Amino acid sequence: MEFNDVIRARHSVRAFTDQPVSDDQLQALLNLATTAPSWSNTQPYQIAIARGKVLESLRQELPPRFDKLAELQKASMVKKALAWFRKDGIPDGDFRPVVDYPEDLQPRRVATGRGLYELLDIGRQDKQARHEQMRDNFRFFNAPVAIFVFIHEGLGVYSALDAGIFLQNLMLAATDAGLGTCAQGALGLWRSPLEQHFQLPDNYKLLCGLSLGYEADTRINQFRPDRQPLSELLIKEK
Repeated sequence: MEFNDVIRARHSVRAFTDQPVSDDQLQALLNLATTAPSWSNTQPYQIAIARGKVLESLRQELPPRFDKLAELQKASMVKKALAWFRKDGIPDGDFRPVVDYPEDLQPRRVATGRGLYELLDIGRQDKQARHEQMRDNFRFFNAPVAIFVFIHEGLGVYSALDAGIFLQNLMLAATDAGLGTCAQGALGLWRSPLEQHFQLPDNYKLLCGLSLGYEADTRINQFRPDRQPLSELLIKEK
């Protein structure tokens, strides 16, 4: 594909086919991703790749955790306090999940969510359907590959910056190869399930995950949220 076409074609895929991604193809994509620039060429990130039995194990474990968290959010303060004390259903990721969006960014978040649910004919009051749609994040949207991104705590925000550039390289390379991706902050909620399958370094913190595979021909993959015009992103001169 032409480079400009690759950039425009990339989008978040929320439904994948069962077609596997070959070892050679995955290796080629990751090798391209590692060409991303980073702070003093430190590449302050590492990745864990879940496929096969490991992926299926996570696909079974994460959705019930999300269910329990959703129920806890509706519980009394006493039950919430007990859950925090027992660490029962509470996210154990390395970064606090975003709950309260800044006032100036909230409208963009709302507009994106509204657009997706309208496309899927999910009404505002249909809380169960909304829950199921969110729950699908933790099934990796049926993708055959899940990649978890960890960043070195020693470089702070710059580790996250460099990991983002790495992810963009990976997503564009996948698009050019005919595959789809979805970067998912939700996959950063729980670290402990990953510790059962990977030798995670203590000084690398779980940032997010990414689902990768072949895009399914479904309505949800037609969703394209509006982007802010450049004029609203430019800082004016004094």
